[in-house]
Amino acid sequence: CKYLMDKIDLMLIMSVNPGFGGQKFIPAVLPKIAEARKLIDSSGRNIRLEVDGGVNAGNIAEIAKWGADTFVAGTAIFNTSNYQEAISEMKNAANHNRIS
Repeated sequence: CKYLMDKIDLMLIMSVNPGFGGQKFIPAVLPKIAEARKLIDSSGRNIRLEVDGGVNAGNIAEIAKWGADTFVAGTAIFNTSNYQEAISEMKNAANHNRIS
């Protein structure tokens, strides 16, 4: 992957087994997020680190702490009655719990 760093602007880590929505986040990917963050930071490039799968208001802060800065959340938003509130809650949790 380090040989492609000058060719990408986004790195995606899947945190569920691809196939269908509503799956639970797999915590074993957290160290992979940290490893990807280190690789991105050491490259000196402006590359987003996105996590897709099982992201919700209850775990987004932890995922952000490990280095993710972009999140895909489907079920966590669309299974609520107030999309704006769900998104705001997730944004606040991610932004206030980021490790610099």
